[in-house]
Amino acid sequence: MTQDRTRPLAPGYRYRCDGCGNVTRFDVVESARTRRYVHFDLGGSSTVDEEEVLTASVESVTCRWCSREDAVRIELAPAAGVDPTRR
Repeated sequence: MTQDRTRPLAPGYRYRCDGCGNVTRFDVVESARTRRYVHFDLGGSSTVDEEEVLTASVESVTCRWCSREDAVRIELAPAAGVDPTRR
């Protein structure tokens, strides 16, 4: 299954740079439309108590190590805690 690069990563997927092999450091530029429940105290300070992402779109993903955008792909992430060499 190939994931659409314009959408945020789904659970179980990760980025990989085919240029340098990086799987941990990326600059992701994303636009999002959100709804927030903001709590203001009497002094005017605020905190966000809840946030719902209504729409989100990934504009670009750039490898932090080699600065390539054209070599970044989406792949299935290895299962947490599973040793791939054992069957």
